[in-house]
Amino acid sequence: MRPLDVKLGLKPGLRVEIVDLDDPGLPSLVTDAGAELVSGSAHDPVDLIFVGAEFPPDLDRLPELRRRLQPNGAIWVVTRKGKAATIRDTEVIEAAIASGLVDNKVVSFSDSHTAARLVIRVVDRAAHADELARAGHG
Repeated sequence: MRPLDVKLGLKPGLRVEIVDLDDPGLPSLVTDAGAELVSGSAHDPVDLIFVGAEFPPDLDRLPELRRRLQPNGAIWVVTRKGKAATIRDTEVIEAAIASGLVDNKVVSFSDSHTAARLVIRVVDRAAHADELARAGHG
């Protein structure tokens, strides 16, 4: 079984942001993998964003998080799993599509949570890079 840091794509040199996710082990998982914990913006975009979502309205922040993402980066939406789930996977997928993202991977984040990886569609990445450049990056 692959370690969680590998499943999540954590690598040395990546810039990672954690948003509204209270997981005491995640910061050390990020830094132990050689990635840097940062706070992202359109002026200083990040490679990976981990965002906690408890209820469907929490997904409303996906467009803003997308603006802080490198064109080939990913947003991991971490939600409860199983009978304790408060957001359905279809709600995450619908919110992703509405935000110009697609889901392309799901992993078991912990015993109680799952994570869905959302990325900018390949055909939209050049335009996103242009948006970042206009925002002052690059």
